[in-house]
Amino acid sequence: MSLAVISLLALIVVIIVSCISTRNIGIMALGVALVIGHYLGDIKVDEILKGYPTSLFIMLAGTTFLFSIAQNNGTLEKVTKYVIKGVKGKVALLPILLFFIALVIGAAGPGPTVTAALLAPTVMLLAKEIEVNPLLLAVMAGNGGHAGGMSPIAIGGIITTGLTNKLGLGDISMLIWFNNVWVHFAASVIAYFVFGGHKLLKNRSAAESSFLANMKVEPFSKEQWLTLIGLAVYIVSVIGFNMDIGLGAFLIGAILILLKTADEDKAVKSMPWGAILMVTGVTVMITLMTKVGGIDLFAALIAKLASTSTISLVTGFVAGLISAYASTTGVILATFVPMAPILLEKVGASSNELIPLISTIVSCGFVVDMSPLSTSGAIYLANAHASENKSVLFKKLLIWGLSMAAGGAVIAWISFTLLAIP
Repeated sequence: MSLAVISLLALIVVIIVSCISTRNIGIMALGVALVIGHYLGDIKVDEILKGYPTSLFIMLAGTTFLFSIAQNNGTLEKVTKYVIKGVKGKVALLPILLFFIALVIGAAGPGPTVTAALLAPTVMLLAKEIEVNPLLLAVMAGNGGHAGGMSPIAIGGIITTGLTNKLGLGDISMLIWFNNVWVHFAASVIAYFVFGGHKLLKNRSAAESSFLANMKVEPFSKEQWLTLIGLAVYIVSVIGFNMDIGLGAFLIGAILILLKTADEDKAVKSMPWGAILMVTGVTVMITLMTKVGGIDLFAALIAKLASTSTISLVTGFVAGLISAYASTTGVILATFVPMAPILLEKVGASSNELIPLISTIVSCGFVVDMSPLSTSGAIYLANAHASENKSVLFKKLLIWGLSMAAGGAVIAWISFTLLAIP
């Protein structure tokens, strides 16, 4: 059996484990890379370790440290509550506003998981208090978080930029983000009508409206104001002055810690070390698979199901289906983005289709993540009101997530391949 086949089988095992277990597959991927590369392939360990994405690690660690500070001192939660309070009782606007609140928070750096953790308790309480379908508010907020999660300074955007840079595509982070936002916006329009958002346009009771208008939110503390200023300086510096995303985040974070805006130990402990290890570990394995021909073999199998005109549709569906059970950042992005040019080559498609294909992979990977088997969906489910039938909510979230494997692929295929948006 060739190394290519062995590495592909190992990848399939890793994906299956990620679907059925909570084990960190980054650890498994590093071990598998050693066995396949060194012991079976006689590749030097130093050569295998060259596949470790050091710059990606710095970017992920820096940004998550900075936003852990803002999360731990309550800045992000308070900003969210102030914005929701601004609805002033206009219930029909709440689902729409939640989408954009989550988009902005996710885009600012925390990413979808932190955004869900911040919003879910308030969102699910609101659903109960104003008697709105919790599925509507959860999906709208969840989609917003996933839409924002591909910004150039968010975790998904950082990972994808690192991968596309290796493909020689240059800085296409804003384009990929725009495309991801578009797919999630389109999916959210569908969700708004499917889950009864349009019915909220009718007059609601004064009690329901007053609950939103009269939400009590404490004023920002000195530490929170300093944090907001720090975040603003960071975002402007990265976007306007090309400051390094990772090291710049460490710089602003260090200043905020020196100003005693948050507990450093708590901020470090709150960082998603498991996710960082997952992404970087899988990247090492995928880099090795590329060297031994495993990724080329995987691409050939997918290509057999598609043609030049449907390769993005098929790939988007496969990526979405796997992502409904597995990690988007740790599995889908790390596996499918490097494989994109190989897929196009296998079906004889033009290299001009590379960015549309990557956009499809990214958006389809995220748009299914309100499945309760994915982190964001699970967070909203866990925060459902005690009176809510969680078994029913679980099934509805699962149906929505799985339907988006097909729905998201179709939206992306029509948008990026047929209509060539943007």
